[in-house]
Amino acid sequence: MYRAAKRATKLPKDPDLAFCYGMLNDVSRSFAIVIQQLPKQLRDSICVFYLVLRGLDTVEDDMALDVDFKLPELRRFHERIYDRGFTMECGYNHYKRLMAQFGVVVNVFLALPKPHQDVIADITRRMGYGMAEFIEKEVVTVADYDQYCHYVAGLVGIGLSQLFAVSGLEADAIGTEEDLANHMGLFLQKTNIIRDYLEDILEEPAPRMFWPRDIWGKYAPALADFKEPGNRGAAVQCLNDMITDALRHAPYCLAYMEQLQHVMVFRFCAIPQIMAAGTLATCYNNGRVFEGVVKMRRGETARIFETCNDLGDLYTWFLQFLEAMDHKVSNEVDPADPSLPLTRQRITEARKACAAKLTEWKRAHPPPSESGAALARDFLALSITGAYFYYVWQLGGPGSQALPEALRPYAWVLEQQAGLQKAVSLALMVLVFLVVAVLRRA
Repeated sequence: MYRAAKRATKLPKDPDLAFCYGMLNDVSRSFAIVIQQLPKQLRDSICVFYLVLRGLDTVEDDMALDVDFKLPELRRFHERIYDRGFTMECGYNHYKRLMAQFGVVVNVFLALPKPHQDVIADITRRMGYGMAEFIEKEVVTVADYDQYCHYVAGLVGIGLSQLFAVSGLEADAIGTEEDLANHMGLFLQKTNIIRDYLEDILEEPAPRMFWPRDIWGKYAPALADFKEPGNRGAAVQCLNDMITDALRHAPYCLAYMEQLQHVMVFRFCAIPQIMAAGTLATCYNNGRVFEGVVKMRRGETARIFETCNDLGDLYTWFLQFLEAMDHKVSNEVDPADPSLPLTRQRITEARKACAAKLTEWKRAHPPPSESGAALARDFLALSITGAYFYYVWQLGGPGSQALPEALRPYAWVLEQQAGLQKAVSLALMVLVFLVVAVLRRA
């Protein structure tokens, strides 16, 4: 993970591209790492796609902008990306710099292949109109919640699918699979909305919250009540209800990723989905969500990056996190939790489906048989280090008589620095054993 992060900071020589990738590192280090999974012909387009939508999101999020100014800007932002030299004074921190130099992003956008430009502009238009719809509209129902998440994340999934198709890396059918792609975006967006409760509710000058009233209204008079320690019980029950809602998207996400053919595109899509599943498992029934940002352990994150290469890995990771949630359901959750029966049902169904898919995948992809050369290599390494250990420690008796007759004239070598050789032989034996164990496990 450290090496991947370092690679992400190595910027292209082209100054405009260097700005885009440098800004990507500033606004989302995790995405800057994930995007490295993609081939070059797609990486630049998705980098620009991300920054264009970040620019649109910055306009939406800036509460200092007057609504009368913001609404038309959201609706015509897709036109701005054709305007060389376009800038806007809005946003905070890195986003302020992005908007101040947005013309650089426009330059790179206009250098992309025309089909890629068309996808990015169309998704930006649809998202801008959707964001404008929710500027003054409260998220009341779960349908409202789904619609908002569609505009800000589902459309991203649809746009990415179209880019995969027009680049030729995936089949044309992927570009038309809008329903499954939408679920991919909703699963990620709902995970972020759930995890970031405290950060969002404390946002200045005014919070923008997207938890649907139809869910949180069952547990408190006001959404802000959940941050108070005295309301922790109700807060956790509401949290569990929100996570149960997010779980309904998981089967569709798996169905989408089962259609991907290119391994680099698969990794690009699968890693964030696994991370979302892990984050939901960590947040489920966890009151610390209302005290700060709850994240997965770094070591676990690194293992996901290193061991997500095919559908077998995807099913294995999803099963692991579903089992973690199932353990909480069985041992930690209050039996009176209103969403518990539905949570148990969704976890059970998802586990059964994942287990069946994993079994089927393993049957279709048996592990390769170990080659004779590999067996000979391991046997030779263990034999030599074992023999060295055996004679240095005089396990066959003292003196040269323990050695084979051909080696007895060289017995004096084993008698030099006896203490040091014993330590070296022990360390070497352990090292070789571990290396062979790791190689055979891989």
